[in-house]
Amino acid sequence: MAYRPSKKFKKTLFGSGAVVVLAALNAPAAVSFVGEKYHAYKIAQPGYKKRFGSWAPVEVPAGYSVNAIHAALLHTGKVLLIAGSGNDQKKFDSGTFDTILWDPKRNTFKKIPTPEDFFCSGHTQLADGRLLVAGGTARYEILDGEVKRAGGGMRVKNESPDKAITLKKGTVFRSPSGVEYVSKFDVTVPKAKRDFEVSYFKSGQMKPWKTKVTAAEARVFVEARKEGAQALTTQAAQYEIVGLKGADADNVYGLAQRLTTEKQDFQGIRGAYEFDPRAEKYIPVAPMKDARWYPTLVTLQDGKVLAVSGLNDVGDVVPGDNEIYDPKTKKWSEGPFRYFPTYPALFLTKGGKLLYTGSNAGYGPAEKGREPGLWDLKKNSFTKLGGLTDPDQLETSASLMLPPVQDQKVMVLGGGGVGESPKSTARTSIIDLSKETPAFRNGPALPQGTRYLSSVLMPDDTVFTTGGSEQYRGAGGSDILKAQFYDPGANAFAAAADPTVGRNYHSEALLLPDGRVATFGSDPLYGNQANTKLGSFEQRIEIFTPPSLHRAGTDRPALGEGPQELDQNGRVTFRTKDAATITKARLMRPSAVTHTTDVEQRSVALGLTKTKDSVTVEVPLDRTLVPPGWYMLFVTDKDGISSEARWVQVGGR
Repeated sequence: MAYRPSKKFKKTLFGSGAVVVLAALNAPAAVSFVGEKYHAYKIAQPGYKKRFGSWAPVEVPAGYSVNAIHAALLHTGKVLLIAGSGNDQKKFDSGTFDTILWDPKRNTFKKIPTPEDFFCSGHTQLADGRLLVAGGTARYEILDGEVKRAGGGMRVKNESPDKAITLKKGTVFRSPSGVEYVSKFDVTVPKAKRDFEVSYFKSGQMKPWKTKVTAAEARVFVEARKEGAQALTTQAAQYEIVGLKGADADNVYGLAQRLTTEKQDFQGIRGAYEFDPRAEKYIPVAPMKDARWYPTLVTLQDGKVLAVSGLNDVGDVVPGDNEIYDPKTKKWSEGPFRYFPTYPALFLTKGGKLLYTGSNAGYGPAEKGREPGLWDLKKNSFTKLGGLTDPDQLETSASLMLPPVQDQKVMVLGGGGVGESPKSTARTSIIDLSKETPAFRNGPALPQGTRYLSSVLMPDDTVFTTGGSEQYRGAGGSDILKAQFYDPGANAFAAAADPTVGRNYHSEALLLPDGRVATFGSDPLYGNQANTKLGSFEQRIEIFTPPSLHRAGTDRPALGEGPQELDQNGRVTFRTKDAATITKARLMRPSAVTHTTDVEQRSVALGLTKTKDSVTVEVPLDRTLVPPGWYMLFVTDKDGISSEARWVQVGGR
């Protein structure tokens, strides 16, 4: 459709003859001004909005803007925006950690006391509607060339079977040559394990007890007290702990192999919390065994949560020690051992296996743990899956289960090379797990190579994708101000209205209960195209209204009264005056997204029975398709226009 400016618009735009003069001088500024004005006019037209949708900024009151690193939709309809220290070391050093609770319906904001630095933590939705948040930042990285004091991991041994010992932050470890290192965190070493061995004489008389003691071990990051080459070491040695006396001095000691001035990566924390949407506060639960920074948390069919990967307490990728959280006991236990790079995209599939698409957020060697596959948690076996184009460009790619989840199709979109690679790909790939021998097949290409693409499931079974950048963290002014819809049925993209805010690293997007999409964050490395000015964190919030809602106006199907829980057959009934026009129903799990990683969202097709003034929906009883938790229930009419969501709880409390 062609749009023509009104006479009034033309008069405003071309008045005073100024543009004519500038155009005669071939001034690029004039062309830019005219183009921007016309674009603003065009996208404001009702016809344009009905075809492509529209974007609008959110007014955020002073004092409530935040570096949104994580975003999660709660079953109260509010959005939890977690910054922690927000990739700002000054805030980290001062202990200033932020969380904002945003109510999109009323556009109100509330500051939430944040007990630890949840910057780069993991999170997932629990069955009772709480949000589990685990891991975060214990220490910021120090880059190559900036490390002044030798440091590294110190293994702390305890040979006493009678008691555990806690060493406070600042404990001094002294090497055999007298060089001293200081611990940067508290560390508790369990008591040693004591095994009793009993044997018998042939006569039946018992021999004396024999005792075997196995030393317990913990780990802590240490740093040399003084700068200089004398603190560098690559030789294994035993370290005395200054201040310990008597038996403690004999039983407790340090062991270290390498203490260097090489780059020191971010270090994770063990802390774990549940955010209560009703009380609107964090509640501590048992800490994880391993510290984790950049972990993935995924809810399993029984409501338990698997925590995978992350950087540990000395800045190494957790080598494969995964953990399972039980919401009933609020404790962690050992999970199946398997290595993944940080923030791996893991999706619960029909039957209970986890699909690893290969998407990840970065840390880890290029040659390890990057290949897609199906992970059988019970057998701890991993079946590799082939067919993926550009397999070396999965870092910062997006992945999601295509709607509806019953089809068991998963899509990978975009991505780039490992680390600060200049590579990025326009590739999309789709795998159909219902096939006997599943393999990735190419889907339609994105408009250009894209990292950090946000991808959101919509109630009409399309996928809305927006933002991203062509280069690492938007370098070179490479943010992509484009959006599009992917239609799984047609296997094609269609253009959507362009966003006005660039989104790259540390950005998020999620579906709101009213059917719109909210976008947050972005952490560009540079603030100009020449890469000479440091970037600043994007704190604006922007909302996309899809074309269908512009076509509908106020005439949307609506669900009236109905329960929030399913009956024993998985059914729930709602009153509605729109039963005749409703054609399908979807149950949509709310997002918990960070670093382009959202393993929570899924869209479930529901059985639909109608009467004159009601609809009854039937939810599959298979918990590998519908993990326990709160879901948004959308109904859609024959024109693809959705209702606002009603919240429904699936599974136990």
